[in-house]
Amino acid sequence: MKFIKKIAASALCIWATGLFLINSAVAGIAVQHWTQPSGVKVYLVPSPAIPMLDVQIDFDAGSRRDPADKAGLASASATMLSKGVRANAARQESALDENALGEAWADLGASFGASASTDRLSFALRTLTYPDLLGKAAALSARQLAEPMFAPDIWQREQSSLKASIKEANTRPATLAGRAFAKAVYGDHPYGFEATEATVDHITVADMVALHQRMVLPCRASVTLVGALDRTQAETLVQQLFARLPQSTSSCPPLPAVAEVAALRQPQALQVAFESAQAHVLIGQPGFKRDDPDYFALTVGNYILGGGGFVSRLTTEVREKRGLSYSVYSYFAPGKHAGAFTIGLQTRPDQAAQALQVSRGVLADFVRDGPTEAELKAAKDNLIGGFALRIDSNRKLLDNVANMAWNQLPLTYLDTWTQQVDKISVDDVRAAFARKLQPDTLVTVVLGAGGS
Repeated sequence: MKFIKKIAASALCIWATGLFLINSAVAGIAVQHWTQPSGVKVYLVPSPAIPMLDVQIDFDAGSRRDPADKAGLASASATMLSKGVRANAARQESALDENALGEAWADLGASFGASASTDRLSFALRTLTYPDLLGKAAALSARQLAEPMFAPDIWQREQSSLKASIKEANTRPATLAGRAFAKAVYGDHPYGFEATEATVDHITVADMVALHQRMVLPCRASVTLVGALDRTQAETLVQQLFARLPQSTSSCPPLPAVAEVAALRQPQALQVAFESAQAHVLIGQPGFKRDDPDYFALTVGNYILGGGGFVSRLTTEVREKRGLSYSVYSYFAPGKHAGAFTIGLQTRPDQAAQALQVSRGVLADFVRDGPTEAELKAAKDNLIGGFALRIDSNRKLLDNVANMAWNQLPLTYLDTWTQQVDKISVDDVRAAFARKLQPDTLVTVVLGAGGS
C-alpha cells in the first residue's frame, strides 16, 4: 500500500506542476461521443500526457426533482452515497463503513464522491491510470455507485448535523436575503425550494433508497472522461463502472416533466427586517435556460454590465462615482430551466435606497441602449484572451465538457467558443437583453435597511 501511495503522490505532483503547460498547448479539443447499448451516454477527451483520469457521471436527479415537503433530498442522498457500501455475498465482499471506504480510496491514491445541484446528481472519480490502480478504482467506484449502505444510524447523525447547519445559516443576513429573493423570483418552481429543518425531518432512508433505485441507472447516465484513455479503454472503464447496476437495452421510463419558471407579471419589493451593519440588496428576475441561442450575447453583455468586476458599468456607477458599495455584481445562472438574473451588493443601511435606485437605473439604461462599441471591444478582448484559463486543467476541461453533454451543446462548442464571442455585436447584446430582462417587473430585496 505504501508503494501505491508513493506512486500516487509522485504522479499528482507531476500533474500539479505540468498540467497548465500541457493543456495550454492544446490547439483543439477533440470530444468523442457515443452511446453504449445500456444507454449510457459517453463523452471522452483523451489527454495522454500524464497518467491521470477525471470522470464525471451525471443523472437527472438534482434538487429540481425534490418533493416540496422533502426539499434537500437530493443533497442528503449525495451525502449518504459516500457513507459506506453494503456487503455483497455473491461476490464474497464484506461491507465497508465510511471509515473503511475512505481508507480504501486513500490506499489507491484516488477519490470518488457524490454531489447534488439544482439539476444534477453527480459522481466524480479522480485516479491514476496505471493498469493495476485503474482497475481497482473502477471496481470500488462501481460498488459505491450501485451498492450504497444508506445506514439509518448514519442518516440520523447526518440529519442532525444538517439541521444544525440550517439553523446556523438562518442567523446570516445573506441567507435570509437570498431565500426571500429566490422565493420571489421562482415562486412555486422547484428552483426556489430550500431545505429547512422541517423538510429535512421528513427525509427518510427509504426516500433515498427509492431515489437511488429510480434514478441511478445506466440508461439515465451521462459520463464525461478527460485523461489518459483512448476510446477502447474508456468503453471498457464505463462498462466496469455500471456493471453492478440493473442493465437494460431499452430506454428508461420517462421522468415526469418539470414545469418552466414562470415570468414575473409585476414588480415585487421586499423589505426584510434584520439588525445588520450592512444592508444586503438583491435585484433580479428569471433569466434564461442554458441552451438558449442568446447565451453568448448575454454572456458578453453581462460582463459589461456587472460581471467584469472593476471594469463593469455597475462598479463604475455604484462604487467609483458614488462610493455606495465596495463590490457590486450581476450574473445569470442558467440551467435546465430559466435560472435567475441577479444584481447584488452590500452597502450602509442609510445608503441602501440610493444604491438600489442607481443599480436599477444602470440596468434600465443598459437594456434600452446596450453597450458602447468601446465597452464591447474591451469585453470581447478580455473574454477571448482569458479563454485558455477556462480549460487549463483536466478538472476545468471536464467541467466544460460535462456541461456540453448535460445541455446537449455541439461537440465543437469549445473549439468555436472564441469565434462565437468575437462575432457578437452591440445590436446582438441589446436585442438579447431586451428579450430576456424586463426592468419594470423586477424583484428587489433589501435586508437591513428601508427600501424604496
